[in-house]
Formats: sequence, C-alpha cells, structure tokens
Amino acid sequence: MSPVGADHEAAGELAAAPVPARRRGGRAAVIAVASVALIVVAVVAFSIGRLSTLAEPTPSSTSAEAGFARDMQVHHLQGVELAMIVRDATDDPEVRLLGYDIATTQAQQAGQMYGWLAEWGLSQAGSEPSMTWMTRPAIDGAAGHDDHATADPGAHVPGAPMPGLATPAQVEELRGLTGVEAERRFLELMIAHHRGAVEMADAVLARSSNDVVVALAQSIVDSQTSEIDLMTGMLAERS
Repeated sequence: MSPVGADHEAAGELAAAPVPARRRGGRAAVIAVASVALIVVAVVAFSIGRLSTLAEPTPSSTSAEAGFARDMQVHHLQGVELAMIVRDATDDPEVRLLGYDIATTQAQQAGQMYGWLAEWGLSQAGSEPSMTWMTRPAIDGAAGHDDHATADPGAHVPGAPMPGLATPAQVEELRGLTGVEAERRFLELMIAHHRGAVEMADAVLARSSNDVVVALAQSIVDSQTSEIDLMTGMLAERS
C-alpha cells in the first residue's frame, strides 16, 4: 500500500474507532492527524495552490501572506491537538463530533498553507519572529473588516504568543481532565483559540489581495465565527 493510501486508511480508522472513556494514545492521534495535513499538500499544491497562483505575484518571505501561512499552521495544529485530546477524554457524541470536525478541518487547512509555501519556493520557517507581519500597516482596498482591519499594528509584538493560543500549562491541564470537566475546559480554550484565529485571518485580509489567501482567510472568519456561537451555547449547557 502506498503512504497516501495508508494515511487515508488511518484517518478512516480514527473516525470509526469505538468510544473509550479515555485513551493514552492522544499524542499518537495528534501526530497521525497532523500527518494527514502533510499528505494533503501533494494534492493542494497542484490544484488550489498551483492553479490559483499562476496569475498572482509570488509572495516574498517577509510578506503578510507568508507570515500568515507559517503562523496559522502553528495555530491550527494546536487546534488539532486540543480537539484530539477532548475526543479521548469524553464519551459525549456532540463534543466528540465537534472535536473530529475541528481536527480534520484545521489539519487540511494547515496542509493547504504548507502547500502555498512550497509552491512559492519559501521556507516553512521564516526569518522573522512570529506575528511580525501583523505589526505592519493594512493596505488600501484590502478585504479586512471589523476592528482587525484598522487596529493599531503596535497592539502585536513580534515573537509574542499568537492570539488565542493555549499555553503549555493549559494544554496539560486539559489532558488531565475527563468527562464534563474536560468538555467545559476544551470549549473555553477553543472559543479563545477560534477568536484568535479570526483575528489573525482578519489581519491578513487587511494586508493581502492574493486571491487564494483571501479565500481561505475569509472561510476561517466565517466558519470559526459560526463555531464560536455553537461552542458558546454548548458551554452554557454545561455550566
């Protein structure tokens, strides 16, 4: 079997796996899902990435597009990790389905952004600290909206934690919880995580006219704003 086939088979097994109260394989599951993101690159780079960027100027290594692609990959892969932790920690079908949806969506999007950088001929690691691109002014006519399009660039500090990113201590706290306690903490962390992702997506919308980047960033704003509303309701039910 080819590596691609093996990874797709592994993803199918993940979805079909019986529901345990808690498994110790959380870290292995995170690695497995993250690897799916890398497999997606092979398809994305020759479809969305290649076909959509033929008419676009190639972003530079210090561009908002490249910075967003690098930083949002990190942000998304933590979302995958949090989602897989809660899937191991609860038998609630609603929370488990939400976790699976978040993990698969954000892994796919992380793979897409990996593919952009590969297609643009840029390193996956930037030469500047994370979030440096968010300190630069917005461009006229860009699609950013709400407060993030006009926010003071000084509100962000290069190298500081990304908006909404959970701390290592918070991740380990979630890993030690089960049942309703895990569900509540996951929802709290993921609401903050989504809000941070929306802020980052809005920031690149205000700084880019690249069609591919704008399309993904807008989809992140739309889908994660909707999920914030959903998770806020789920959290209220568990308070």
